[in-house]
Amino acid sequence: MNRRTLLALAVGAALLASGCTGTGGTSKGADAEVPDDPAKVTGTITVLTHRTDLVQDGTMKKYAAEFGKTYPKVKVEFEGLTDYEGEVKIRMNTENYGDVLMIPAVIEKKDYPKFFASLGTGAERSKKYRFTDYSTVQGKVYGQSPIGVVPGFVYNKKVWNAAGVTDWPTTPAGFLDDLKAIKAKSEAVPYYTNFKDMWPLTQWTSVNGSVGCDTGATTRLAEGDPWADGADLRVGDTLLYDIVKSGLVEKDPTTTNWEASKPKLAKGEIATMWLGSWAVVQMRDAAKQAGTDPADIGFMPFPAQKDGAFCAVTSPDYQQAVNVHSDHKAAARAWIDWFTDKSGYADANLALSPLKDAPLPDILKPYEEAGVKLLDLDDTKGAEVKSVDNQSEVGIYKPDYRQDLVDLARGARKGGLDDFLAGLGDKWTEAQRNLGS
Repeated sequence: MNRRTLLALAVGAALLASGCTGTGGTSKGADAEVPDDPAKVTGTITVLTHRTDLVQDGTMKKYAAEFGKTYPKVKVEFEGLTDYEGEVKIRMNTENYGDVLMIPAVIEKKDYPKFFASLGTGAERSKKYRFTDYSTVQGKVYGQSPIGVVPGFVYNKKVWNAAGVTDWPTTPAGFLDDLKAIKAKSEAVPYYTNFKDMWPLTQWTSVNGSVGCDTGATTRLAEGDPWADGADLRVGDTLLYDIVKSGLVEKDPTTTNWEASKPKLAKGEIATMWLGSWAVVQMRDAAKQAGTDPADIGFMPFPAQKDGAFCAVTSPDYQQAVNVHSDHKAAARAWIDWFTDKSGYADANLALSPLKDAPLPDILKPYEEAGVKLLDLDDTKGAEVKSVDNQSEVGIYKPDYRQDLVDLARGARKGGLDDFLAGLGDKWTEAQRNLGS
């Protein structure tokens, strides 16, 4: 997962309001059947991707060459799109949106059958793959993510150790104390907000489920107040507020820089950032370029435990789907299955595999050794949550309200935390009532 992916996820709820009509219909068949004989699968398919970097450096071409060893009569072509969400949204008003594509955030879940061919039933695919709930409509699955991510604090272990902190904090209060120790005993910025780039602030929504160790956390969002006392988002947002209020962040959040933050964390000028497992690779690469030890980059779960154990939610990256209008559904389906199962894409990105029986990537070995429970959330009500979020204009997948939260904490905005969170809750529950939730 890269920055473009995160930006796309962050703006998804806002884009829902603009609509995407498409041509609809389910012509040429609504299912992409599993190919029986690779030698009989033919055709040229176009794969739309947000990974422009992998198209440009030839990595995707290498994947296609490997795929061709199993499916010699299929030719795979790639279109790397810089503004993936914006460009694909326009193209989906026609039938010409590739044979394989990543499902854009703009498409409402209930509309997946209009645009994508089914990959099979949820009951069957969930036995083998993670994340099937995220693209299941009326029992059928319409997309499959090739990788998964896990939230956590990316941190410089050398800085933390030098401050006398060797164990992961188990409570938000303990985490704050550790950041205060870092401030007192080093020159490092204890926590970096990435306020100016905005999208990293949306990562805080992934505390939902991680705090309460609750696989039904998405359902709780659909049915309750996310900022009620003890609710996961309230716990997470309160911690962010307290970090800023306590002066444990950069001097001026409005001047942060995402790209510059990576070498700073690698060199120990920044101690901690809340991101996701995808970021560890980037920080370790930054360490190599800066001449520091990549092993200094650590990854820790949110400071909360249930029954003595940490929890962390898993979530999918973009989900690959077959265009319902494709003339080469068998070839498109073959690509998705091969890319998910055989390409090694998850391993190459040190990411969580969507295959349930796959081992954890090396970057998550500390989680495994510490007994961190990885939770696959039930996303049955994920579409309802996005509708409520859009109706309420809160934007839990957008950065705006957390920028307001940071401004509140640093004194650039008037008001108190309780009133601020209560206001979010009021908007949310009013939207639920209006939608009949």
